[in-house]
Formats: sequence, structure tokens, C-alpha cells
Amino acid sequence: MKNTLKHAPALAHLPADLSDALLVGRVWRKDVNGPSVVVVRNGEVFDITAQAPTMADLLERDDVVPFAHAAQGESLGRVEALIEAALSGADDVPVRLLSPNDVQAIKACGVTFAVSLLERVIEEQAGGNPAKADELRTSLLQDIGADLSAIKPGSPEAEKLKQQFIARGAWSQYMEVGIGPYAEVFSKSQPMSAVGLGADVGLHPESKWNNPEPEVVLAVNSRAQVVGATLGNDVNLRDIEGRSALLLGKAKDNNASCSIGPFIRLFDERFTIDSVRNAELRLVIEGADDDFRLDGESRMREISRDPLDLVAQTCGKHHQYPDGFMLFLGTMFSPIKDRGAPGAGFTHKLGDRVSISTAQLGMLVNHVYLSDAVTPWTFGVRALYSNLAQRGLLN
Repeated sequence: MKNTLKHAPALAHLPADLSDALLVGRVWRKDVNGPSVVVVRNGEVFDITAQAPTMADLLERDDVVPFAHAAQGESLGRVEALIEAALSGADDVPVRLLSPNDVQAIKACGVTFAVSLLERVIEEQAGGNPAKADELRTSLLQDIGADLSAIKPGSPEAEKLKQQFIARGAWSQYMEVGIGPYAEVFSKSQPMSAVGLGADVGLHPESKWNNPEPEVVLAVNSRAQVVGATLGNDVNLRDIEGRSALLLGKAKDNNASCSIGPFIRLFDERFTIDSVRNAELRLVIEGADDDFRLDGESRMREISRDPLDLVAQTCGKHHQYPDGFMLFLGTMFSPIKDRGAPGAGFTHKLGDRVSISTAQLGMLVNHVYLSDAVTPWTFGVRALYSNLAQRGLLN
């Protein structure tokens, strides 16, 4: 859908050190009526689908970094033009940016920051009613009496705090995954269903209390090797999940409720897992009609579980992902700034623009509408392989 908010320049959506960043992604090519895998080198986009038919194939390579540096392919022009086309919202452009992942599973971790733990407990106790949130927030902060961010999940200190809450009758399932030994890892979305930069994201039409969740997303191959990272918006319906954690699927997995991009930045000597551990994400929400603006930050150094621990809890001898997976690492940002009734906190309005950014990964921008009004998801895994076969790209 068209949105009248003015966008930042194209380069603002790319890593600040673009000349040193090795970026891979996916585009839709109108001339072949299908997707292509691309690499960005020195600001130029190359189609390397003939050598890596899917992103999952590319990330499986033992030599993924040298291969991405050297792979030959058709030039699709400057990356700035690709970004500008994505932000324009036009569907008839010759090359359109997609989410960078394809057949990988899309997993997400919840309650990995102390602040998000508090907000999940509030949702649960409010029963999905935003009017109760402010009062509960004050009460819980008084009752907890501890800095949850200083407690290591699964530690003796965490177990002691757990017993204190049980004794008060105040234990929560969110406390269990927030400070207990096991992380919350759930299926965020289906392979091929994520949207990318410039696309509309969807809210279930029944939701009245919702928010974006800015996150770093790891790209992990079938051997549980983290090969790169990107940005994601784990669109969240606070009222739906607040009614019952068993409604997590309804709260999290809807049409266009998962945004990933703009590109996956591959790990190399300049960008590593430590870069992820130290990343600082910025979130900006801008209203299309009400001049609303909200700025927030999510600092990865405050995460309660190390990213590699989250990978290990997701994939191992207990669970395999033969096509690899994308893993949302969670967020510390739960917007509580009032928008409307005092004490009701934040919720989206249609047309909102959500911008998620960090210096080494660029900026992911999407506009918010209803999941039954945005573009339907019709191109799945069968369509992908049918298209690749027609193009003679499968062995």
C-alpha cells in the first residue's frame, strides 16, 4: 500500500561500512517471474543463482565467504537503486528486493531480555487488556525487588528467585523461560513467508494491542554454524498472547507478520558473532496520520542468554534443520509510551512506519497494515522449485 512518509536516503538502509560488508540476499526478477540469489560487492548487485539456486544452498557451502567474494554472475546494477525501488512500494519494477532467506525454517527466541520478561508477565496478568498494564508494571517492579538483568538463567541465583516467587504465589510461565535453564524457542513463521525491506507487515485484524519487536536474526546452516546476521521485526500481538500463551501461534504467525532484511551480512574478519553481541539496535515508529514518533534502543550486550547458546538450544542432536534456519534473538524493547488513553501504552495504527537499524547491518523499514489486507502469500516452496526447474537451475 502507498505511504506518504518520506524515506531516508538509500545508503542509510545499508551498512555504514558498505565497502567492507559482504552482503547476500534475494530479489524478484520480473523477466524470469521468480526469485534470484544475489551478492553485493562494492555496492554492485550480482545474480549468482546459477551457482547457488537458493539462499539455503549458498549458506551450506564450507567456502561461503570466498565463494561469495568470487562468484560470477549477471550485474543487476547498483544496490542503491534496488533499495530505492523497494522503498517506493512499486510492484512493477524489473528487480524487487525480497527477504534474504528462502526455504530455511524461521525460529524465534522470546523473553531473552529482562525488560521483555517484565512485559510478558504484565501481558499475562493483564489478560490482554492494555488498560491494566501501567498499574501492573508499577506493582511488579516493587514486588520483584531484584535486577533481573543481573541474574544468569539457570543459575543457583535464578533458582532461588524462582522459589521466592513460588512462595508468594507470583511465579509465571514467562519467568520460567526468562530465568530458567531452557530458552523459549518457537516457530515464528513458515519458510518463504517472510517479507523484506519496504514491504507491508500485517497485524491480525482482531488485535487491538500490538507492537513491533526489533531483533537481530542469525542465519544458521544445517550444521548449526552461524554464517551471518540480519535484522528482523517479530511483529507481536500483545493482547492475543496475553490471553493465553497457548495462543502464541495466533499472536505471532500471520500473513506478513515476519519481516527480515535487507540483506544477510556474512561473517568474516570484519563482522563476527562478537559484532552481534555488541550491536545496538535503534527502533523508530512514525505515525502516518497522527505525527506520533517513538524512538527506542535494544542493546545486545544486555541479552540474558548468549546468541550461541540460543543456537545450541534450537539445533543439535535433539533437533535438526536440514535446510538451516533463521533465528530471531529476542528484544529488550517493549514500547510503553502512551498512544491514546493515558496508561494504555503503545499500540500500532494503520500506516505506521517501523524502522529498525544498526550500523553494521543497515536499516529494515516496513509499513503496518492488516494481515487480511496486505499482499497474500502465494509463492511457497513448491512454486520456488518449479520456477527454478523451468529456468534450468536445478541439477
